[in-house]
Amino acid sequence: MKNQLLKYGALVTVVMALLSGCSSTGTDTTDTASAGTSVPSSQVSTGSVSTEGVTATTLGTDTAVPRVFYFEFDRAVLNAESTAALRLHAEWLRDNPVNVRLEGHADERGTREYNMALGERRANAVRDFLISEGVNGNLLEVISYGEESPASLDSNETAWALNRRVEMK
Repeated sequence: MKNQLLKYGALVTVVMALLSGCSSTGTDTTDTASAGTSVPSSQVSTGSVSTEGVTATTLGTDTAVPRVFYFEFDRAVLNAESTAALRLHAEWLRDNPVNVRLEGHADERGTREYNMALGERRANAVRDFLISEGVNGNLLEVISYGEESPASLDSNETAWALNRRVEMK
């Protein structure tokens, strides 16, 4: 057990070092003024969203690992930040098999039907990665909410970036 905790600690240290070098505070200059829910610009970067302040889960230690994974516009491809965190989840899930729901989401652009399919493709990308890392696929449930359950109600690049996600629950 002590070796396992040390192994998790070493992995988390590497992931956190990688993540700290990936964050950026740049935003798209075409953003419109937002009304309603405000989103800190520190959560948006070019191509992905920083994990700073994101909901996380504990993997049997006191180290938190993100469980929200963000995607680029109209894409269902995992970025390096997401795969690093998902590897930790996969390792923990192999040792502690529990049911996991993967909820896919999209921003408001596109038709309802297209966004439902895109949310499903994103959730399937996370599921497929976890299975490739040895997680039992029977424990993984995929559901798509499309644009129906946004993290942010604003209609600008910052909000859209937060809404293009898969949540692991």
